[in-house]
Amino acid sequence: MRILIASHSYIVDLNCEKLRQLARLRPDIEVTVIVPQRWRPGGVQNRIIEAPPWQDHRFRRIPLPSLSENNQGLLTFGGSIIQLLRQFKPHIIHVEQGAKSLGYAQLILLNKLLGLRAKNCFFTWWNLPYHNKFPINLLEAFNLRNTQGLISGNQDGVDILREHGYRNAATVIPQLGVDEQLFKPEPQPKLRAELQIPADHCVIGFVGRFVPEKGMMTLLAALALLGDRPWTLLLLGRGELQGEIEAQAAAAGLRDRLRIVASVPHADVPRYINVMDVLVLPSETSGQFKTLTAVGWKEQFGHVLIEAMACGVPVVGSDSGEIPHVIGAAGLVFPEGDAAALRDRLATLIDSPAEREQWAELGYQRAMERYTNLALARQQLQFYESLLSP
Repeated sequence: MRILIASHSYIVDLNCEKLRQLARLRPDIEVTVIVPQRWRPGGVQNRIIEAPPWQDHRFRRIPLPSLSENNQGLLTFGGSIIQLLRQFKPHIIHVEQGAKSLGYAQLILLNKLLGLRAKNCFFTWWNLPYHNKFPINLLEAFNLRNTQGLISGNQDGVDILREHGYRNAATVIPQLGVDEQLFKPEPQPKLRAELQIPADHCVIGFVGRFVPEKGMMTLLAALALLGDRPWTLLLLGRGELQGEIEAQAAAAGLRDRLRIVASVPHADVPRYINVMDVLVLPSETSGQFKTLTAVGWKEQFGHVLIEAMACGVPVVGSDSGEIPHVIGAAGLVFPEGDAAALRDRLATLIDSPAEREQWAELGYQRAMERYTNLALARQQLQFYESLLSP
């Protein structure tokens, strides 16, 4: 099986691990990833990522000239892609730029014109309702009409595209897995001592941006309702709400229970997660939906959940977006924005170390079975095989 994948995401070496695992699942699998030669994340002028060619057995990454260097929807490739398609003759063409991308339309057309007869597949994270205007409506209709397989990072993405007329095969698989060699259970007594966390305290953790949609103020309100239970809040990240978080903690007399670590290298994040006794993701859906794009937000996945689960840390999440599907029956879920309900979940875990251990084990098993790069590679291969079946 020859699989061609197009995405700017795989300029980053770390993001390629799932596809490297995919290429190792069977001796007849070849995976070729095409990426733009240069990419400016967020359109930042002075930050440019360049991807060198990469060959690892039956996995290879090929940088190609592209029309856009900072816009997913406009990312299309130069004429050299035609020769690559003729030589590689893929069975699967998989584009990870969403339903309305020009790059996906380009590869659909080349698939037809070159007579490749490959199955067209695309990936999307988009999970908010939207309405298209001309000519975007025609572009999306063309792409969906010629798609045999949809992979979405969340169930909402599948449901929305069903509403837009997509009728073929679909599955939910996140784009990136968790690195179980990096995120693993590993007690951190030294780091805990450095953070001056009392030995009898349950460490409630959060990792992410300090912004309203992440539910930070609901988390603080829930903690203020815990009475005299022993806990410390460890926040890993930064953002616009930091001053408000500190002020609210001080007003509630809880400032001495707050630890904020603003900047941590990615390789050190597992150390801090392993200090936590519970990780909370209290995200909150927000905004209104207008004609061309959705103005608002809800949680697309919550990657930190699977990182915590892989570390053997129990997780508590709101019911925003994909969070309940990620956690499944391996953690606790509460209605978003409901501080009293979150307080109840946290109180249960603080009061019962035995229950924390049970949720930790369930979460760890779920992460290993469903969310490692190898697990995702197996799910993706199974989906490809279903597309190629008579």
